[in-house]
Amino acid sequence: MKKNQISDSRSTRQIEKLVAVARSTRKNAYAPYSNYPVGAAVLTKSGKVYSGCNVENAAYPSGLCAERVAIFKAVSEGERDLVALVVVTANGASPCGACRQVFSEFARDDAVIVLASPRGTRRKKYSMKQILPDRFGAGHLK
Repeated sequence: MKKNQISDSRSTRQIEKLVAVARSTRKNAYAPYSNYPVGAAVLTKSGKVYSGCNVENAAYPSGLCAERVAIFKAVSEGERDLVALVVVTANGASPCGACRQVFSEFARDDAVIVLASPRGTRRKKYSMKQILPDRFGAGHLK
């Protein structure tokens, strides 16, 4: 098994837990302008789960996406190795480019990204490499 890969025997259970956490956290979203609540959850290599919701602001660029809230919470607690990200939106939408780039900073090519709808009727699964091919990283700065 690759270093950051979720084991096949646990992947369904882990993903279901992340979907449940992201779904629950989505209820805390502060989205009075877009009316588009988003919930996210990340799984770290150490097995910890961190959640986030989108937080909007009247000064539009001052808000933050749910994905980055969850990622930054994990990083602020010392986690640097993320193995999965789940995003729950009304229609199972994909993370924005900024969120993909931030996730890629702490995830390997085989990290898992799952996009889900609140009821779980729509679900897509990608690897980091699939959702952000030819990504920019620290190696490009050398």
